[in-house]
Amino acid sequence: MTRTNLVALASLPIAALLAVAVIGGASMAQQPPSQQRPGGAPAAGGQQAQGTPQAPPPVIPLASGEGAPWPVVMVTSVEVLRSKTDGSDIIRARGLATSSAWTNPHLVPITRGEPLDGVLDLLFEANGPNGSVEIGPFMPIEAFLPIERGYPYKGVRIRASNNALSLKEVPGYADVPGPKNDCSKCLGKYFVAKGASPPAGVPAEGIVREEDLPWTLRIIKPTDGVQSYASDPNRLNLVLSEDGRIVDAGWD
Repeated sequence: MTRTNLVALASLPIAALLAVAVIGGASMAQQPPSQQRPGGAPAAGGQQAQGTPQAPPPVIPLASGEGAPWPVVMVTSVEVLRSKTDGSDIIRARGLATSSAWTNPHLVPITRGEPLDGVLDLLFEANGPNGSVEIGPFMPIEAFLPIERGYPYKGVRIRASNNALSLKEVPGYADVPGPKNDCSKCLGKYFVAKGASPPAGVPAEGIVREEDLPWTLRIIKPTDGVQSYASDPNRLNLVLSEDGRIVDAGWD
């Protein structure tokens, strides 16, 4: 799988939002999607304080072959940059997506009005794949959100599917390390559940430990049924053989 970078710029102080996504070096202008999100969670709305990000625009159709918006699997850094000319700030979030099939990264405000703790909450989203995706290296992904000066926030929190990262003072920078294992080389290795012991004689490089996979897992053993095949692009499916080896895997 080819490893690419995906970047989006979204300006939300005005009602008409503008996003610019860069995918593998090619750029295109488009609006961040505001379709119904998984689980029915609405985008932020209601009364907005001066200088705050505004709610996304009305629902727009998905592009052909483009999946619905989902939180990216992990946020790895948040940075707030302050302009020296007009005092406005730019929020920069970096994270990881499970494959290069994710498009149009953007930051969605989920804070309404002025929060009691003074922290602006943002959801780090992108349009997920429209269907299952084979395992491969995670893709670096980032999005920007300019905010006009005079906003009432003293900090920023970025939420992804599996973690959240806070910046308590702005401007500033905070980061966390990425996962130990993206499972891109899991096939053929032995899966070891939490609290279990690895098979005797198997070297460490031949083992995949559950604690090193900090996202939603669906483990399918030879005797297991599948109660639901509802899609979740941040869920890793691992199909095991009778001796516990991973014989098939994918994000779905």
